[in-house]
Order: sequence, then C-alpha cells, then structure tokens
Amino acid sequence: MMVIPAIDLKDGKCVRLRQGAMHDVTVFSDDPVGMADHWIEEGARRLHIVDLDGATSGAPKNAEIIHAIAENHPDIPIQVGGGIRDEDTVQAYLDIGVQYVIIGTRAVSAPHFVNDLCLEFPGHIIVGLDAKNGKVAIDGWSKLSNHDAVDMAQHFEADGVSSIVFTDISRDGMMQGLNVDSTVELASAIHIPVIASGGVTDEADIKRLCESDEEGIVGVIVGRALYEGTIELAHAQALADAAQD
Repeated sequence: MMVIPAIDLKDGKCVRLRQGAMHDVTVFSDDPVGMADHWIEEGARRLHIVDLDGATSGAPKNAEIIHAIAENHPDIPIQVGGGIRDEDTVQAYLDIGVQYVIIGTRAVSAPHFVNDLCLEFPGHIIVGLDAKNGKVAIDGWSKLSNHDAVDMAQHFEADGVSSIVFTDISRDGMMQGLNVDSTVELASAIHIPVIASGGVTDEADIKRLCESDEEGIVGVIVGRALYEGTIELAHAQALADAAQD
C-alpha cells in the first residue's frame, strides 16, 4: 500500500484546507515544486496534486506548477484533480507527464463524461468520490447529492475507471482519523483499486488500514499529518510495506 503525499495548490502555494473550506486555509510552502521534491526524496511512490483554484473556477489555474513537478520526476506517477471538465484538459495533463487525472464533480453531474473519457484515455481516469454519511458531495463539497457512494463506485467501475479515490469529507483536514470502516465497505463492493483519503492523523490510521481484510485498498493520501509532522513519510511507508509482507 502506498502512502501518497497530497499537494494542494492555491494561488501558487502549497496549502491545506479544513473540510474543503476555501476560507480555512493553512499555507505550508510558497514552493510547491520544492515540496514535491522533498516528498520524493522521502520515498513517495506517487503524488496526489489538487488544483484548488481550478476546482472553484472549472479550469486549470496551476498547470505550470504541475508541469514543473512532472518534468522533475518523470518516473513518479502523478495524479491530478481540480477543474478537469473536458477532454482537452485531460489530454493537456497527460501531455505534460501526468499519469492519472481525477474527475470529481462532473463525474456525478454528467456520468456519461466518465464513460467517454475511459474510452478515449484508457487506464488514466480516476474518479474522486467525496462522501458524507454515505452520500456523494459535489461542487467543492458545498452540496450533498442524493447519490449513494457505493452505487456510484460500482457505476464508474463498469465505465472502466482505473481506480477510485474515496474521501470522507467530514474528516478531511480535521486530524480526526481516517474513516476505515466506510473505506473498507466501498472497497469490498468493487473490484478496482481504492485509494483512501480524509482525516489521516497518525500511524495508527495507517496500521488500521493495513489490518483491514480488504485487499483492494492500494493507497492512502496523507496531507496535513505530513505537513504538521504527526506522520513521517518514510517510516509510514515502511510500516505499510511490512504489513503487506
């Protein structure tokens, strides 16, 4: 299982939000490219990058930074989300070396879009399902839909997405612990890989995830805990590796 550092971009800086609230921002670095270098040096096997400005505007706003990170680390898979609403944006990201693009709000509001992307870009499409109490949230987590997260995951699996990033938005950025139970429930309902996200606080969360019987959970995204030092990346990855032996 991969421990995947999160790099959230806002106004060209590396930040973290609490529960997705744009007004509750902590800036951790003015140099996101340098931050990416740091996580790779610490042993990251994949990076999770979110263009927060893109998510709110509906179009990429930090693509140059993402390009620089991908250029510096061509051998490290990078998954990018935020403001990806059309095929041209997907193609542009793949062209600069991004391996996976994450579709969020539009996956729920226009499900046929995901099917079209999977046909055009097989193996490169991830759907991000952000949920609270089992229901999928959209529009930057500002609205809860009536869609059940497990049902949606099964639908997107049938479309051909490569994996699902599942986030419990009630815990994201709150340092309250990962919702392992809901993550395992979703992973057990589908056959494609699941990447866990939201609220990872310390190595106990990593251990609990590794101890779950669900083998489909292939990674966990860690944000604030890495930046605040309650998780040390190299040690956490070693812990995850040992648990899988």
